[in-house]
Amino acid sequence: MSVLIDGLQYANWSEKIFRQMRDGGVDAVHVTITYHETFRETVLNIERWNRWFEQFPDLIFQGRTAADVALARRTGRTAIFFGSQNPSCIEDDIGLVEILHSLGLRFMQLTYNNQSLLATGCYEAEDTGLTRMGREVVAEMNRVGLVVDMSHSGERSTLDAIRYSTRPIAITHANPASWHPALRNKSDTVLRALGESGGMLGFSVYPHHLKDGSGCSLQSFCDMIARSVDLMGVGHVGIGTDLCQDQPDSIVEWMRVGRWTKRLDYGEGSASAPGFPAMPEWFGDNRDFGRIASGLRATGMAEADAAAVMGNNWLRFFEESFGPARSGVNEQKAAAQ
Repeated sequence: MSVLIDGLQYANWSEKIFRQMRDGGVDAVHVTITYHETFRETVLNIERWNRWFEQFPDLIFQGRTAADVALARRTGRTAIFFGSQNPSCIEDDIGLVEILHSLGLRFMQLTYNNQSLLATGCYEAEDTGLTRMGREVVAEMNRVGLVVDMSHSGERSTLDAIRYSTRPIAITHANPASWHPALRNKSDTVLRALGESGGMLGFSVYPHHLKDGSGCSLQSFCDMIARSVDLMGVGHVGIGTDLCQDQPDSIVEWMRVGRWTKRLDYGEGSASAPGFPAMPEWFGDNRDFGRIASGLRATGMAEADAAAVMGNNWLRFFEESFGPARSGVNEQKAAAQ
């Protein structure tokens, strides 16, 4: 079964976007439901999603297991999998990891650019790696089936997460720093370790993460994916667009600033107030995934390998990641650390 899965989106959700998902044949999307929100505020965001599931049951439904991807295909809908881009939602309470998983959270970043209680973000000058709490939370995430996401984390912290996690981790939306040296993009050292550990990288089309920004060509993007396959192995890469469709520029301030500062954080790629850059001409919304698939085949990539990148790899990762940890295998890795 060839599927289409996007490893990360954060859109200004609407019926229009849900219908575009269907027009584009998107079977599943990992959506960001929370950044800097507390636990209670995150629950309110889940309530909002519940209303959308009620209003548009013919278009979307909440995904909890990999089997829901097959259900989405059978019923002509898109499965929505929840994720957090910061650990603010667990506050300082490790017990909330299991609670949020029970509410449907399937991915959680250990940092969003800054130092957190768990790890160091990619914007910090000094990366001290996973904290004591970070190691405990990773172990709890492993136990319940909540994926460790290091998309916005520093190098040492990301390598620590790969080392200490008894289950493969994900970097859901980033690109190789060797292709474009954005703070958020990852070194070949990280990408090699990610592939060797069975993890997943989702390639981002967000312009600040692209070589030549909004002017990045489809060929350049797909050639980059082909080179990454050589580095990591074809089974460990997918798409994680980081699509922020229809969001007002003001939302960037919440993403980057939250409540941690009174000043604007301009972020990478900008010397003025933060805002969303123009998307590359070949990817504007969920109807454009076919262009990426065609671009991959144009690089000489085999049909089966292109299908793996477009969704089959994410499906396998979902199958291995969303349930409770199996006894035996994970304990062996933990004991070896």
